[in-house]
Amino acid sequence: MARDRKDPPGPGENRQAWETPHEQQLRQAHESDNHDEALEETFPASDPVSPFVPARMP
Repeated sequence: MARDRKDPPGPGENRQAWETPHEQQLRQAHESDNHDEALEETFPASDPVSPFVPARMP
């Protein structure tokens, strides 16, 4: 089973020295890029719904 960095440490696992400051900076930049891309993919979710209503068939 894969473990996520947010998972609690396992028995006997030391998480104090998990990543260097440089690795942390790279990870945070990658996460920020992922958030930006996700936001761009959801745009323009805030646009209003079109008020067009089709006419009924006679």
